[in-house]
Amino acid sequence: MLKIFTLIRRSLKKSFDNIRNEQLKYNLLQAIPFWIGSVITGFVAVMYAKIFAWGEKLLEMILHWHDWMIFIIAPIGFVLSWWLVKEFAPNAKGSGIPQVMAAVELANPKEHTKIRSLLSLKIIVFKILSSVILVIGGGAVGREGPTIQIAGSVFRKVNEYLPHWWPKISKKNMIMTGAAAGLAAAFNTPLGGIVFAVEELSKTHINYFKTALFTAVIIAGLTAQTFAGSYLYLGYPKTNDVSLMVMFPIVLVAGIAGIMASQLSVTMLKMNDWKKRNLKTDKSNVIFLVACALFIASIAYFINREILGSGKEIMERVLFTQNKHEDWYVPILRMLGPALSFTSGGAGGIFAPALTAGASIGSVISGAIHLTPNESNVVILGGMVAFLTGITRAPFTSAIIVLEMTDRHSLIFHLMLAGMVSSIASILVSRHSLYDVIKVNFLAEIRKED
Repeated sequence: MLKIFTLIRRSLKKSFDNIRNEQLKYNLLQAIPFWIGSVITGFVAVMYAKIFAWGEKLLEMILHWHDWMIFIIAPIGFVLSWWLVKEFAPNAKGSGIPQVMAAVELANPKEHTKIRSLLSLKIIVFKILSSVILVIGGGAVGREGPTIQIAGSVFRKVNEYLPHWWPKISKKNMIMTGAAAGLAAAFNTPLGGIVFAVEELSKTHINYFKTALFTAVIIAGLTAQTFAGSYLYLGYPKTNDVSLMVMFPIVLVAGIAGIMASQLSVTMLKMNDWKKRNLKTDKSNVIFLVACALFIASIAYFINREILGSGKEIMERVLFTQNKHEDWYVPILRMLGPALSFTSGGAGGIFAPALTAGASIGSVISGAIHLTPNESNVVILGGMVAFLTGITRAPFTSAIIVLEMTDRHSLIFHLMLAGMVSSIASILVSRHSLYDVIKVNFLAEIRKED
């Protein structure tokens, strides 16, 4: 009897070992594509960041050489950026986040073939070219949203190139994980990437791909750090010795920023609708773009150059120098620049410009009520969270991104308060986020083509 039990035990052990080995093999094969996509994403994100930074420095050098050159390079940049997208990759226009959201919705058995027009190698190439040319021309755009669409394209291509015998991987999970990895690599904010996938993309339970999501974000971030070094997007602003009374100006700034961000979204959507109705020819589009570019160039030349570019230098100045308080009109410029640039038809994101607009609002108000430098920093960070929330309607993502890019973990409650107040205030202007409306438009266009 003992021998029989021994044989049965050995047999069961062997069976369990075989099952465990097969499961291990299956899990490994499932994970490898995410790891490959993450490494590629990290590398591409760093290269894109370097090219984008080169474009911003080139603009600065040109203006330092002869500031009147803005009247030449702005129209050329706006028109060329638009033409590249129009001729070669129409769905590369704008931020890229609505395209990824649309791709996630199309990732079903009936419509998955339509994703190719939203996420592809061609999208990657022209997304980079168009956005860099636009920023050289003075466009107030960022690279973070485009990085998300680029990362989504990388992950989709990795999934597409898997051999037929490879275990099937959900296209939806692959795209969402790619987008999270892209955001993590762009801002060096791994938690922000994860929260973004949950709050903005999935809208559902993530239990089935949480391991892939976490590892992909970590690998993409580590790859980016390998090439770019360990860095914070902004740095370490001083926020110590701040009393709880600072919560009141944070609420004030968050409410104002949320309303202004939501109004900016509505304005940009109305501009897009107006263009569709009235600019039906290439000639009319070129005239419109030249007019927008010359308008921005005139403001930059005669009033203030801070209307140009992504605005990162503004955030760095108000957070890390004694020159913390902007002129009252700078927030208007930082809304006007993105409005004209984002609706130009070229590629470019609104994450960084939104953060800059929020920082300028916090800077103006903190100066008006005479806050201390450290209190001003806290209010400025709250303004950044609030304005980004007003655009995205993703308060937790916005708070975590700003938290990680400054390493100010002690401000978690301040930043979350700003995000929540902004989320409530922005609804007073419009119930829908900019990305949601544009996503619906992309889906309608793609489905109409069928």
